[in-house]
Amino acid sequence: MDSLIRNCASINELLARYGVKFGIYKNGAFHEQLFPFDPMPRIIEARQWVELSAGLGQRVRALNAFLLDIYGKKQIVRDGVVPEEFVFSSSGFLRACDGLTPPAGVYAHIAGIDLVQALDKTWYVLEDNLRIPSGASYPLIAREICRRASPQTFRSAGILENRTYPAMLSRMMKSVAAEGICVIMTPGRYNAAFFEHSYLSEKTGFALATNEDLFVEGNKLYFRDCAKGRVRVGAVYRRISDEYLDPLTFLPESLIGVPGIMDAYRAGNVAIINAPGNGVADDKGIYYFVPKMVEYYLGEKAILKNAPTYLPFYEADREYVLDNLHKLVIKDVAEAGGYGVVFGRDMTADELEGWRQRILAEPRRFIVQEVIDFIDLPIIEGAQTVCRKADLRAFVLTGADGVEVWPSGLTRFSRVADSFVVNSSQGGGFKDTWVKAA
Repeated sequence: MDSLIRNCASINELLARYGVKFGIYKNGAFHEQLFPFDPMPRIIEARQWVELSAGLGQRVRALNAFLLDIYGKKQIVRDGVVPEEFVFSSSGFLRACDGLTPPAGVYAHIAGIDLVQALDKTWYVLEDNLRIPSGASYPLIAREICRRASPQTFRSAGILENRTYPAMLSRMMKSVAAEGICVIMTPGRYNAAFFEHSYLSEKTGFALATNEDLFVEGNKLYFRDCAKGRVRVGAVYRRISDEYLDPLTFLPESLIGVPGIMDAYRAGNVAIINAPGNGVADDKGIYYFVPKMVEYYLGEKAILKNAPTYLPFYEADREYVLDNLHKLVIKDVAEAGGYGVVFGRDMTADELEGWRQRILAEPRRFIVQEVIDFIDLPIIEGAQTVCRKADLRAFVLTGADGVEVWPSGLTRFSRVADSFVVNSSQGGGFKDTWVKAA
């Protein structure tokens, strides 16, 4: 590993040359920035990974069952396990998808589950990302370049292979596809994760398409191929949000969607990955109920824990929150990327009172959690080694043949001392995640 540390600067230079960047829109302008890589990997021991991967697979199976139910019979609402206010008031619940069942009944084909490890080594799930979770490409290319810098390190490290992800993605997409090819649909060069779109296209061999390359005819989706003319599409891994996917069904002003793609989806002529409408299951308010979903749908106790969470929607939780706001963290259910997160410990008395009034006025809008003091990991900063907070985004793929947990993941870390916000959009960096072989 010493050689990786010595070559840190040159590895980052190569990553920059490959375009491993993260773009964000800020104040109406597009800014592209490097996604800094730290060569000291997060290491997860084999025994720990067995439990972690079992918990991840269990959680995603329950979330898929919830989506199948909530767009179908809605039995979990009828049985009072999840209040209907939390489902039907969610911005992620799409009435246009009600009654639609995707191929093989799979909604969350690709789940990005964000976890942290507390000081006592317990893993807690912070968020379930089931819409268009990004990040798998970064540890993939980082390890590829690190292998070149220090091949001996990887010959002797005794870690599980992470180059399996493109094959997993390909296998999953083909398992749910209708007749036709698979494509990866990107909104284009100025998307925050465009590098990932193009990289996964290269690694899977699937065509990279914008909306201009796709069209619907006779309720079937086609790709404009320069050599072959029009080619039928059986599965599309779309990297654009639901509301922009089809201007005939969702936002009519969308310029990056494909008119009629939802008609092709309704007719069963194309699989959309991930399924439209998944946002209802990764709503931060719904997160509170996931352990109950595991018991309700699977008849099992949840292996992975949620962070201790309170819903101001419930009177008892609301009273606790209002009395203890100074030591809790507040999250706006409509925000993502580290935005809309505030810590009570950082507020003045007046600010705390202002938040109490907001919570009282809109109890469905917020969840409130205990602050988990999760572990720091060492990173190289200049000529020094410092410790910073780090989380893990694990990737779980679900197809017609079942659930697979990728034996790797994206470890993100804060570049600010004592900060708990690790998101790339907030200036964080990333590490590879090494899972030890048994």
